[in-house]
Amino acid sequence: MAKASSRATASSEPDVGSEIRRPRRSRVGRLRLFFVGLVVGAVIGAGAYAVFVPSAVVSGAWCSVNGQVTLTGAGATFPFPLIDKWRSEYNKKCPNVQVNYQSIGSGGGIAQITANTVDFGASDAPLNAAQRAAAPGLVHIPETIGAVTLAYRIKAPSGTFLSGGLNLTGDVIAGIFLGDITMWDDANITALNPQTPLPNQSIFVVHRSDGSGTTFVFTDYLSKVNSTWASRVGKGTSVNWPVGLGAKGNEGVAGVIQGQSYAIGYVELAYASIQKIAFSTVKNPAGTFILPSLNSTRAAAAAAGTLPGGGDSWQNVSITNSAAPDAYPIASFTYLLVYQAQSDATIGKVMADFIWWAVHDGQQYAASLTYVSLPANVVTLNEATLHGLTYNGQPILSG
Repeated sequence: MAKASSRATASSEPDVGSEIRRPRRSRVGRLRLFFVGLVVGAVIGAGAYAVFVPSAVVSGAWCSVNGQVTLTGAGATFPFPLIDKWRSEYNKKCPNVQVNYQSIGSGGGIAQITANTVDFGASDAPLNAAQRAAAPGLVHIPETIGAVTLAYRIKAPSGTFLSGGLNLTGDVIAGIFLGDITMWDDANITALNPQTPLPNQSIFVVHRSDGSGTTFVFTDYLSKVNSTWASRVGKGTSVNWPVGLGAKGNEGVAGVIQGQSYAIGYVELAYASIQKIAFSTVKNPAGTFILPSLNSTRAAAAAAGTLPGGGDSWQNVSITNSAAPDAYPIASFTYLLVYQAQSDATIGKVMADFIWWAVHDGQQYAASLTYVSLPANVVTLNEATLHGLTYNGQPILSG
């Protein structure tokens, strides 16, 4: 399904309202991409992961355009800190290219790209069969890997707030979000935390109120580990929550937690780390209580197995509850969504160049924001997907 043509202005930013409008398109000069043949890999672990030093060099000639070109995107809040970093860094290299990304949740991103109102969408949840049927030709491009934390703010009986050390299991997490475990000093929690002073206070549960890929990852995990959750609630970007207060976006959930004294919710690791919110360990299938971290998230992704091509179904791709002994059990890829057949030559080329940069050079910014850089095999997969993008039946990228 080809996208509707976009227009650009020389200097104005796109209007942001109930839907994102594209800027008018200016005419651009020829864009050139210079490749170097050297990829320097700092191999981690068994060699599946590498830190990439530029495989695509951004040059003044490659970035030159007549007037301003703005790419519009919308979707997941999960990767927003990294996408926002990419936006600013890419603009330093290509001053005439602006990236306007609206962090509205994965459900909103899927809806926007399906309606052709943005140039790219973003989602932590892969498209299901119905969503793929509604947007034929939409491809998945994994952009990074992250973890979903159980973030909390708990005032201990002494009056101080716990700074860490809480242990949880999948069954206990499910019990809390089902409303079956309602007190912080419930025996199911204290048994896991004999050295932690837990208060005799009601648990304040916080969840997402919007269509959310973070919710999808969290409920995918709970559906795997707890049969009651699987039968009563299930998994999805939106579910019928048995208990709790809803908040919009990862930032909204984090904000509510910070404003309470006995709260717990699920937020992406970058948000918890940046806002200095305590988060628990979670017991993995190997029986180890694991903190979310770069290493434990990387371990989950390394056990993902063979991945589909960008244009194939990713519906069954999941790295939650990994059997890897050192893996954190609530981890996920997150995806950019673009149409394989582009209907605007300018936007298609500029977008392909930006995403190529993001999955190569842009990965250097992942670790500092607590995202895992893409492994070499996923970068190779993305390269094939990007080389498959077309305009009028012709490849957009050369080489």
